[in-house]
Amino acid sequence: MSLDGRMNLRRDSGFTVDLAIAAQPGETIGLLGPNGAGKSTALRALAGLLPLTAGHLTLDGEVMDSADDDVFVPPERRPVGVVFQDYLLFPHLTVRENVAFGLRASGVPRREARTKTDAALQRLGMDHYAQARPGSLSGGQSQRIALERALITGPRLLLLDEPLAALDASTKIKVRSELKAHLAEFTGVTVLVTHDPLDAMVLADRLVILQDGTAVQIGTPGEIARHPQTDYVANLVGVNLHRGSSDGTVVSLDNGGQLTVASSHQGPVLVAFSPNAVSLHVERPVGSARNTWPVGIRGLENHGLTTRIDLAGPPDVLADITPAAVADLDLTPGSRLWAQLKASEIRVYPG
Repeated sequence: MSLDGRMNLRRDSGFTVDLAIAAQPGETIGLLGPNGAGKSTALRALAGLLPLTAGHLTLDGEVMDSADDDVFVPPERRPVGVVFQDYLLFPHLTVRENVAFGLRASGVPRREARTKTDAALQRLGMDHYAQARPGSLSGGQSQRIALERALITGPRLLLLDEPLAALDASTKIKVRSELKAHLAEFTGVTVLVTHDPLDAMVLADRLVILQDGTAVQIGTPGEIARHPQTDYVANLVGVNLHRGSSDGTVVSLDNGGQLTVASSHQGPVLVAFSPNAVSLHVERPVGSARNTWPVGIRGLENHGLTTRIDLAGPPDVLADITPAAVADLDLTPGSRLWAQLKASEIRVYPG
């Protein structure tokens, strides 16, 4: 049950998505990117709702779409299940009828469809909701029903379009865990579209970061987090990222300033480090840290239990400190401080 494609889609607006995608059975691919990056366009092409302008798409070796060979399998004939952001449960049908809809639409006899549906609802622990209407369900319950409706037909490709976006924060934690368990059991390929980095990091085996219709970085969640390649990815995973040129252990940064790192490199590099690694001082500190430079505060923003400080250098950096430290240091926009960063806290990799 493998997925392979080179998808080129040109919209009337002139926006183009050009994306290579491949996945193995049981693998979940996360398409992650900002609004307008092309995530939903790619998902619609996988579902058969948009024909390719160029390229091809195959599922288990069967061609679903090939612009060159004039092959296009319509959505109703594709072995694809879809869970939409708003779930799109039919309000006039019961829960049982919603789950059974795909089975009945594909020609499964009523009695067989009901038997399979009731077994699925019992497995979900929602058999007592069989006669309920979707309007009486919670967000988490609606998500479970929408997912089961997509899975009960035995699709070879499961498409999830922002499946947790409609949930409140407390419900999302539980449903995310349940969804991860469902995906671990699914033997086909899953493609998850999301703009939420936590959903992507938890649910996906591999991430494809989209910007302006193209993939700017592909890798496992761990690889993406450790080695961000773009400012967008760095912001997603919450790290400082700078480009520069290394000569031994000294990196001259493209946007000004230098950093001393722990390992020796030559040529173009990227350097990344956590905002937690940056310490702030009113007086120039003394100690073993090899990177110390003056900074000015451009802004402060609360981030849960920490406060993120936007600092102008060079180099410009983000630092995370506690609200108590903000008060002790009497920090306000315009304050002048000293930043300090240990060389051992900096990750260096080819740029």
